Amino acid sequence: MFAEISSPLVLGSRSASRAALLEAAGLTFETDPADIDEDAIRKVITRDRNTGASDVADVLARAKAETVAERHPGALVIGADQVLAAGDELFEKPATMKEARRTLLTLRGRTHQLHTAVALAREGNVIWGYVDSSDLTMRALTPEYIGKYLAAAGESVLQSVGAYQLEGLGVNLFDEIRGDYFAILGLPLLPLLAELRREGGQRP
Repeated sequence: MFAEISSPLVLGSRSASRAALLEAAGLTFETDPADIDEDAIRKVITRDRNTGASDVADVLARAKAETVAERHPGALVIGADQVLAAGDELFEKPATMKEARRTLLTLRGRTHQLHTAVALAREGNVIWGYVDSSDLTMRALTPEYIGKYLAAAGESVLQSVGAYQLEGLGVNLFDEIRGDYFAILGLPLLPLLAELRREGGQRP
């Protein structure tokens, strides 16, 4: 059953992948990126050594949802974020192809964790949140292969925190993936749809 909600629905993100997932699920929504200062929030959060990567993703998703909800009275706003962790190191989206190459050289031959958070907010307050964590094992790629991959994939890799997109050429980089496919693409879609159905007063 489709999620039918009485409130307008807003995606607080400029992610094409997230928008595509919602569109494919039959949802009608508008897009309004939060444009918060993620670096500043990360610095504050990570001052506490007990804060994990999943916590960072959760806080950022909630901040985005709250920020956009304040601009859309009466609307239900979706905020989302992804944090990639390899050991104690947290990664951000590469700003350049050189940074993307550096990211892949660091991740090759290792298992990293991708934490994907989603939150729903209304009237500036979060009413629901969820975090999914996936384990991805990258092949022991050679520098030459990474160069060929980046040349073929182009600057689209800059849209992903790990410089890969599983729905495209990025799937060739991996030996094993354990986790929710939709979450890896950008949204824990099934839990989100279940919550939207509840929000609309429908039975699961």
